[in-house]
Amino acid sequence: MRIAFVYDAIYPYCVGGVEKRIAELSQRLVRRGHDVHIFGLMAWEGPTSFTREGVHYHGVGKTCPFYTEGRRSIREALYLAMKIFPPLARQTFDIIDCQNFPYLHCFPVALAAKMRKSRLVITWHEVWNEYWYEYLGTVGFFGRLIETFTSRLSYKAVAVSKATCTDLHTLSDRTDITLIPNGIDTNHIEKVLPSGITSDILYSGRLIREKNIDLLIEALVLVKEELPAVTCIIAGDGPEKTRLENRAKDLGLSDNTCFRGFVRDHDDVLALMKSSRVFASPSVREGFGIAPLEAMACGLPVVTGDARNNAVRELVNTKTGIITHLSPETFAESIISCMQKSDEMRGECISFAADYDWDVIAKKLESYYADIIEG
Repeated sequence: MRIAFVYDAIYPYCVGGVEKRIAELSQRLVRRGHDVHIFGLMAWEGPTSFTREGVHYHGVGKTCPFYTEGRRSIREALYLAMKIFPPLARQTFDIIDCQNFPYLHCFPVALAAKMRKSRLVITWHEVWNEYWYEYLGTVGFFGRLIETFTSRLSYKAVAVSKATCTDLHTLSDRTDITLIPNGIDTNHIEKVLPSGITSDILYSGRLIREKNIDLLIEALVLVKEELPAVTCIIAGDGPEKTRLENRAKDLGLSDNTCFRGFVRDHDDVLALMKSSRVFASPSVREGFGIAPLEAMACGLPVVTGDARNNAVRELVNTKTGIITHLSPETFAESIISCMQKSDEMRGECISFAADYDWDVIAKKLESYYADIIEG
């Protein structure tokens, strides 16, 4: 099969769950004999197109800031939408797998697919629905409208979580939706050694408002009352970084928290997981949660919040962590409980995560594509 993935950001030049999914699946599909191409904005220096490990990369334009005043940039979405049509319209693919976010590019991608008679699949990582109003105020009406129209561009859609699948059905009851989750590289994770830097609590991810890091910091104040020497590493970067650092300092947590910033080598993140005791995932919006799943594969129980749009809840049970209320008190209690039980939960966490190996997910996606091509 000739397959094209389309997204604004490309791994490893940009690091996130969607980028990681595309990279891991692309490599495995190439090893299974398919011709795989990735289209997105260039965050690298050099030629616009190149091939690495059998995967063909295409930069359709120079990358521009993803965030403006803490929100995803509309300008960036418009820029991608303008740039993506010509390179796709020049080629024919059996499958074009277009990621739903940031939405506007999906329309020219759908047009290119129709012109070249390629099968279009839209992969949904989140459905925002009413959240658009919280995110943009009254202007959120237009975001919700665009999201609804996007859901009708293709009758074939992939959802990466049960929550996203359910929400997508509310947008379009005509769409054929298949659940194909994200995954992890369990064999690689096994080979990574623990870091020499230890911590009790670890967070790894983007520092944006939806990740709700304030909850973790406020809970840490309460954990410190019981465990004065508790340590927490917050690994990641984003528009909230400076504010969160100041917040932790104001609450007297300077000696307990370490903001590591963006960790470029992902193995270093895995090593930090293996030298920690609990993984904190306080996010109120999460389309899946690769980082929490990787933490489980490293033997860490996960504490996450009981937010409706937090798909990490689908990964957490009584043997792999705790789903708790979104209050500092209950989040702190859950962290302490998991710290105390961390060693005995280790085996169950690793066993649960093994079911999400990328090799398993790649086979499911390959079969799904083949079924679409066969009609």
